[in-house]
Amino acid sequence: MRKLILLLTLAISMMSCTVKEKPVFIGIEDIEVVDSNSKSITLTATALFENPNDVSGNLKSDDISIYVNDIKLAKLSSESFDVPARKEFTIPLKVDISTDSILKIRGTEAIGSLLNSLINKKIKVQYKGELIYKTFGFSYTYPIDETEMVKLDY
Repeated sequence: MRKLILLLTLAISMMSCTVKEKPVFIGIEDIEVVDSNSKSITLTATALFENPNDVSGNLKSDDISIYVNDIKLAKLSSESFDVPARKEFTIPLKVDISTDSILKIRGTEAIGSLLNSLINKKIKVQYKGELIYKTFGFSYTYPIDETEMVKLDY
């Protein structure tokens, strides 16, 4: 009898924890240049999500490409993040771009575009790739394609 009560309690608990839908990707905000020097440029951003489910999970970014003025300069991957149940949450994204990769860009149009951005103190930054959410053996993929004009302070 004791085992039956324990089994029923466990079954009711598991049935109340549902995975109704994947977490909702709200967007990417706060894209900014946090450091720029002669060797590298560091960009950061915040990915916003809301988890409507009763259960938590893990989220990981995998090969997010970074474009500056429509020129692919770097890729971003991050560690796995814990997703809280029934809450909004954020994931910090960070990428370091070597200035050597910028100098290796071929074509006068690309270099002219970057020089124009430096003069105007504004660059177009685009994050493009996928985020992967995992919980209880299920996996969901979110396409990311966000663009923002970023002011340079120097």
